[in-house]
Amino acid sequence: MNHDKDDHSKMDHSKMDHSKMEDPKSDDHSKMDHSKMDHSKMKHGDHDHGSIPMGMAGHDHHKMMIADFRKRFWITLILTVPILFFSPMIQDFFGYSLLLPGNPYILFALSSIVYFYGGWPFIKGFWSEVKKAAPGMMTLIAMAISVAYFYSSATVFGLEGVDFFWELATLIAIMLVGHWIEMKSVLGASKALQLLVSMMPAEAHRVKGESIEDIKLEDLLKDDIILIKPGEKVPADGIITEGTSYLNESMLTGESKPVKKELNEKVIGGSVNGNSTLKVKVEHTGKDSYLNKVITMVEEAQKTKSKMQNLSDRAAKWLTYIALTVGFGTLAVWLILGFPFVYALERMVTVMVIACPHALGLAIPLVVAISTAVSAQNGLLIRNRTAFEESRKISVLLFDKTGTLTKGDFGVTRIESVDKKYTSNEVLRLASALEQSSEHPIAVGIIKKVKEDKVDIPKPENFKAITGKGVEANVEGKKVKVVSPGFLRDEKIAIPEDAYSDAAETVVFILIEGKLAGYIALADEIRPESAEAIKIFKKNNIKVLMATGDNEKTAKAVSDKLGLDGYYSEVLPHQKVEIVKELQSKKEFVAMTGDGVNDAPALAQANVGIAVGSGTDVAAETADIILVNSNPQDIANLILFGKATYNKMIQNLIWATGYNVVAIPLAAGVLYSSGFVMGPAIGAVFMSLSTIIVAINAQLLKRKIANK
Repeated sequence: MNHDKDDHSKMDHSKMDHSKMEDPKSDDHSKMDHSKMDHSKMKHGDHDHGSIPMGMAGHDHHKMMIADFRKRFWITLILTVPILFFSPMIQDFFGYSLLLPGNPYILFALSSIVYFYGGWPFIKGFWSEVKKAAPGMMTLIAMAISVAYFYSSATVFGLEGVDFFWELATLIAIMLVGHWIEMKSVLGASKALQLLVSMMPAEAHRVKGESIEDIKLEDLLKDDIILIKPGEKVPADGIITEGTSYLNESMLTGESKPVKKELNEKVIGGSVNGNSTLKVKVEHTGKDSYLNKVITMVEEAQKTKSKMQNLSDRAAKWLTYIALTVGFGTLAVWLILGFPFVYALERMVTVMVIACPHALGLAIPLVVAISTAVSAQNGLLIRNRTAFEESRKISVLLFDKTGTLTKGDFGVTRIESVDKKYTSNEVLRLASALEQSSEHPIAVGIIKKVKEDKVDIPKPENFKAITGKGVEANVEGKKVKVVSPGFLRDEKIAIPEDAYSDAAETVVFILIEGKLAGYIALADEIRPESAEAIKIFKKNNIKVLMATGDNEKTAKAVSDKLGLDGYYSEVLPHQKVEIVKELQSKKEFVAMTGDGVNDAPALAQANVGIAVGSGTDVAAETADIILVNSNPQDIANLILFGKATYNKMIQNLIWATGYNVVAIPLAAGVLYSSGFVMGPAIGAVFMSLSTIIVAINAQLLKRKIANK
């Protein structure tokens, strides 16, 4: 672990304003505070939304597909009821008799509609899989419904045997509802976001000199000044130029407590202003806005196919091979044993129809639907479902400190003068002149103290950044520097013995005319949720490490207080990726948490990249999973969600395929010598039981997650 440097300007970059960061690797907080990054140039995958407003075209197409599956399902279900009711096999099973004149032809007509209309998506999917030489779920479904339909049709027109029209109808209905549920689930995470877009105000109050004009939202331009009245929704992302107010960002961050916003602080489009008037300079509109970036990320999540879904496809592929092999093998064996062709064919058809488990079509979609909904409710935006499911494998969790384990809200704890010419109050006043325009957490803490003490802040001249070490300027004719301990060491200036206490403090030093005048100590309060989260991680055998730019003493104090397994202090942002690689070389499955821009290399390198933070920080394009809030407890929930989801998927696949393990051999006639051959009616009971178990088991996921 690196303990060579001690530089406040290198630490806690995670809480800097990302929209103003020029270089993720930069270690100069002052430079970062005064440079810009254009969010409109950030790419999200390979999808160019062009001029499509708020990226909604993809959602409209998805909605149309959902509507199509829903319509096909309801029509199929309506037709399935009479097919079941008038099916001779179902009547025999339940012990009643009600056959209409021309009963077989009525069943044939209704089933033909069900097959060609309800089954069309699966037939179409089958051809698509065949072209790719990759048989999967569509192939298995298409094979089962086609065998059932054409064999049953043949029995209507002269072939000896019983029809499978009831099996055909129920299979198509259940598979349609399974696909409908899955498609609804992937859209579910973005529904709340779409709702936000629709809730955006239609107009904005643009300030033009002394007058105010109401304009349509789409006419709003970057750098426009807008007026936001009490109780109104913020029409666009921007920076406050006048006023102070409390804003309700609950629909964006999930945090119910209104957030105080002051001069030069960011506001997000869609949040609700409190009871004060604000003037805001527009930063992002339309497709560049925070809301749209999150919607884009959700769209990417929808396109990311679940790894477990791929597993169910692989299961379907093997079931296809097994069904074909066992089906034709069954036909051959019964023919070799001298049984009539019609009997052997019925055995073969029964095997191939039963081989397509109804439960397999519901096993994954139900779990995906529930886990996605619960995750969204708990502030988890899942960009990569595979990473979400693999979160169960995490063995090491590497935390950024500020704003994650701690509140990221620096407060001044001590102000000391070491030069009799200057009082502690004067040291603070001169330092505030240099820090007033910076958004660095340390600078914010100093300015906060100045405002509390009602100290007048002087104006700086010839402001300059000291690369990686601090800032300097002329204040009231004096050359003032606010620097890190590293600067003092480089300049061979002795650091006062009492500068550092045992507390988790960060210290900056004030030089006036090249001489040390005093120092200011600040502390970042540890989040109360952090300790509880660490306990959960350890309970799940996950090692917790911390990487921070803070000094050794501060890092150790936080680590000891929380009982971490280790820490890396005085780490530059680009060094975090080296730490991740080092851990991975030790066969660790690493999750990295960070704010997403300066931590981008490490987030990309980690097995699971988790972006934390509220506001525009959550638009971290390199992360797999985004937590709307900075609460470490949410990361614990994420891992527990991932484990519970994975377990339910495995359980459902076992139930779904276990049905086949029992049913296929029995349908093939392995117990024929003992007098038992599974008939289609018994197969239906097995099928129904398997489907019900899968559905109930998936619903239990809600309770399991709620108890975490």
